[in-house]
Amino acid sequence: MNPVEFSHAVLISRVAPGQWHALEDDLVVGRGEAWRRPDGRMFVSIDAWREEAFDRLAGAMLAALPKPLHTVVDEADHDLTGRWRRAGFTTRRREWEYAVPTDPAATGLDSALPPPGVTIKAFGTAEEVPLRDLDRTIRDEVGNWQDMPSEVLARPVLDPSKYAVAAQAGEYVGLLRVATVTRLPRIGLVAVRADRQRRGIARALLAHALGALHHVGKDTAAAEVTESNVAATALFDGIAARRTGSNLELVRW
Repeated sequence: MNPVEFSHAVLISRVAPGQWHALEDDLVVGRGEAWRRPDGRMFVSIDAWREEAFDRLAGAMLAALPKPLHTVVDEADHDLTGRWRRAGFTTRRREWEYAVPTDPAATGLDSALPPPGVTIKAFGTAEEVPLRDLDRTIRDEVGNWQDMPSEVLARPVLDPSKYAVAAQAGEYVGLLRVATVTRLPRIGLVAVRADRQRRGIARALLAHALGALHHVGKDTAAAEVTESNVAATALFDGIAARRTGSNLELVRW
């Protein structure tokens, strides 16, 4: 594929579907990538050593890709955020990052018992079919999964070993998922069926999950919460979780 010249110094070449390179004197000085997430949204990223390379890559990608386009940036990275804004991207949502202590003495969750009639099923003990049914019910109730934490996939492969579940009257009514793809365990999702909310089930699930992590020697877990999710923000702020940063999802319409 022939490169397209944008200046005497920087050339942009589309090297594969969804991949671009910025070249200067035959050296790669920037890379751009586009991919579609399971929820259908198109996300882009650019890693460039020079502002000119970033701008040229952004221009080529914006011209070639259907809109809207999304990207996620660390809010503390003002240079990168500014580059995307220069390309016409605006803030769609903010996602808080938390460091969550697992010690019940620190979180105050040592007394967080499930409400009457509710039992917590430990990681790996949930049955896959009712777990999948609960996941489907919660997703239908939430509706707009584009406002969920960025790592939550639209249709995940349900692995019961990653889930703690709240059960009541023979039905699953709440779930919590922990991902262990990095050294630090990550709370990827806490959700309770709409007709069982505001009864302390989410807090009991969190107490169980953090207690299990503490038991195996994990002192801290990570979590992300969308700023607009007032209930989840209050839950984590109320257990001594510490905000460590924030990500912005930017969009170009």
